[in-house]
Amino acid sequence: MHTIQSITRQVERLCNRNQTSNLRRVNRDSVSPQVLRANVLKPDSSSGAVDPAVLSSKLLTRSRHSRLQKFGSPLLWILAIASLTSVMGVRFYNQPKLAVGREAIQTLYAPADAIVLDAKTTEEKRKEALYGVVPVLVINSNLNQEITGQIQTTLRRGETVRVTAAPFPFVDRGVLSTDVQNLLRQMPERYWQELIDSLQSATDLTRIQLDFRLFDPLAEGQSALNTTTLITPETFKKAVKQLYLYQQGSTVDEFEVLIAQISAARRRYAKALAMMSKQFPSEPEHQVYDLALLEWPEKTWIQTKIGIEQVSRQMLSQGIAPGLPDQILQEAVRVNVEALVPPETQDFAVEFLSQILVTNLIEDREATRKRAELAAQEVQPVYARVERGEAIVQQGEEITQREFVLLDHFERSERSVNWRGVFRFVGLITIAVVVVVVLSRRVRPNLRRRDYLLILLMTLSTPVLILLQVPSTDLSAVGLLIGSFYGSTIGVTVVMLLTALLPVGLEVEMVPLLASAAGGILGSLLSGQLRSREELALLGGAVGLAQGTVYLIITLILSATAGSIWYVVLGTVVLKILEGLAWSIVALGVSPYLEHLFDLITPIRLAELANPNRPLLKRLATEAPGTFQHTMFVATLAEAAAQALGCNVELVRTGTLYHDIGKMHDPLGFIENQMGGPNKHDEINDPWKSAEIIKKHVHEGLAMARRCRLPRAIQAFIPEHQGEMLIAYFYYQAQQQAKEDPDLVLQEADFRYDGPIPQSRETGIVMLADSCEAALRSLKEATHDEALRMVNKILRARWQDNQLIDSGLTREDMVKIGEVFVRVWEQVNHKRIAYPKGVLCPR
Repeated sequence: MHTIQSITRQVERLCNRNQTSNLRRVNRDSVSPQVLRANVLKPDSSSGAVDPAVLSSKLLTRSRHSRLQKFGSPLLWILAIASLTSVMGVRFYNQPKLAVGREAIQTLYAPADAIVLDAKTTEEKRKEALYGVVPVLVINSNLNQEITGQIQTTLRRGETVRVTAAPFPFVDRGVLSTDVQNLLRQMPERYWQELIDSLQSATDLTRIQLDFRLFDPLAEGQSALNTTTLITPETFKKAVKQLYLYQQGSTVDEFEVLIAQISAARRRYAKALAMMSKQFPSEPEHQVYDLALLEWPEKTWIQTKIGIEQVSRQMLSQGIAPGLPDQILQEAVRVNVEALVPPETQDFAVEFLSQILVTNLIEDREATRKRAELAAQEVQPVYARVERGEAIVQQGEEITQREFVLLDHFERSERSVNWRGVFRFVGLITIAVVVVVVLSRRVRPNLRRRDYLLILLMTLSTPVLILLQVPSTDLSAVGLLIGSFYGSTIGVTVVMLLTALLPVGLEVEMVPLLASAAGGILGSLLSGQLRSREELALLGGAVGLAQGTVYLIITLILSATAGSIWYVVLGTVVLKILEGLAWSIVALGVSPYLEHLFDLITPIRLAELANPNRPLLKRLATEAPGTFQHTMFVATLAEAAAQALGCNVELVRTGTLYHDIGKMHDPLGFIENQMGGPNKHDEINDPWKSAEIIKKHVHEGLAMARRCRLPRAIQAFIPEHQGEMLIAYFYYQAQQQAKEDPDLVLQEADFRYDGPIPQSRETGIVMLADSCEAALRSLKEATHDEALRMVNKILRARWQDNQLIDSGLTREDMVKIGEVFVRVWEQVNHKRIAYPKGVLCPR
């Protein structure tokens, strides 16, 4: 009902026009030279009137035909499904019933002795050997030197601290025991002074101990002593007793010498503590030494140093493997330390070495690669052997790869056409075709049969290459070409569907297929945005890198050991990168031929055609310079309007540049080329002949376009930018002459272009820009509102003349177009400062 109402409205508008006007096509298949002059209906020969009923019937028939053609010919889709199934479904044409994993329905015996190569198992084993090789590890001598130097430096610093606090013991052990000496040099200064005062004033040992309990150091906590020596009341009593006894058994001078020696040892100890705090910060990772360093006897310290150096050399020479847990490393250190370090310093040595020793084994990539290649080469071919009469497989057993090889060799695997699989695959192919068709109608509704045919041919190229056993798939080229020709949406869809369907119907390796698909998807996404062959060539490099990167990532994910020897597969990765680049070069080379053969317009081709150095445009600028300037302004107007409406800007610009090339057949027949000279039409003084000259530029333009092999989408701009408009100036002259001479027969059709009217928004925009260009050029001091009123008047005339009913432009679009035209006019005709007379240039 909606379609009939729409057609009725068209009929009413058409019939309101002059009855002798030629009618135009409602739907545009493609602008071919044979149909540019074709009419849907000829006027009645007797009266010149158009029968609305006949017109409605004709338009309804054409509308039904348009809906039928919307999704293309059913024969084409049947051909697509049949060809894709026949090429991609090879797996189902000769599929074994007794395949790997199937259960044998009976016991099968070998009719003869046989030794059969199992190529699949052999290849799998070679890959396992290649990717499963253990990396070759070598000692990093530079790191060993660095670790050894760090150990020696740390030990020297410890020695410096010990020397600062030396000697210890600082007095004879017969006077003060070692533990008492250690306590006295660590005691806080306040306690030490009070102890001396108590000794000097005390009369007996009991009094000293009683007075000292008043400032018992234990009451302030062990930390106040800053010591690792356990301070107990017994130790303290022992220290007081030994000092008192020495005091009582020696002279005053001897006792003062002892006190001086203790004080000097305390100063050296404090200095050593300060040095240790500075050289070894308090953070856990830097705490190599503690205060025990100052308590060890010299002999113990020397043995500890020697033992540490021997253990480090031994472990570094054996090598510390990467990934070794810290706990295992610490246990290994402890085992070596126990035999070389004194017992009292073993814990220190273990902690010391555990903090400094690190992994010193690194992978030798070249040696690992050679080992992997050698391991793969050493894998012997796997053969399946069987003797005559021996059971290949028992009834009820699951068939293994070895058994399948033998069954297939003796032609007992029952190969036949898997019709169920074929029909299922046909269903999958049908769904894929429907997805592509429906999606293409949404994003590119004007695709022709030849476009679908090209998509089909490029799709078929991938399985054909696989069947020909070409060691590379062309998905990157397919994605790049389809994305460049028909947009990224269709390109990505085709590549993804191919990637999903190929493993179903063909024996194909998944990793290379997925890598090639990644390159194809990247090419599809970016190729439609490029504007030069150079950019397309650079995209080829990116496609190759993407293909190689995806291959590497998938290989590392699927192989348990390949992650540690990823460089082994780098050779294959480089080949994948070169394959992607090679297919991109192939796509770049064949794209111009496909563009011409299938009459395609791509952004790159449009950019090339819009180059002003093209021969046809250079001729136009030379032979018809006024027309060329007119063309450039029209292109500026149309481009801006197309961008505002979301149309194909590149197509509009390129089509506009060629829309008036036919004026080169008679440049002086058009006023813009007369340069103030005599008007040729004044000399002719025959409006009918003048109208023919004006109309002829359309036919001549089409002839030139065909000779130069311009795309038909560009050719469409030549007739459609004039549509079926009236050549009003000469029609008015003819009317005046007809009034003076009644014998003259005046028919409006003689003064109208042959059409067709614009069949797309792009050609409709150019018609409006062409109509407004001369009027806008004539304005000099007009305001914005005055210019807009004049432009809207012209646009309204074209709308009311039914020149835009097939273009797809709406009334809202017309409002936007008028505003854009005026804005562009204001930008071109901006005001300049008037300089005083005599001023040649501004300063």
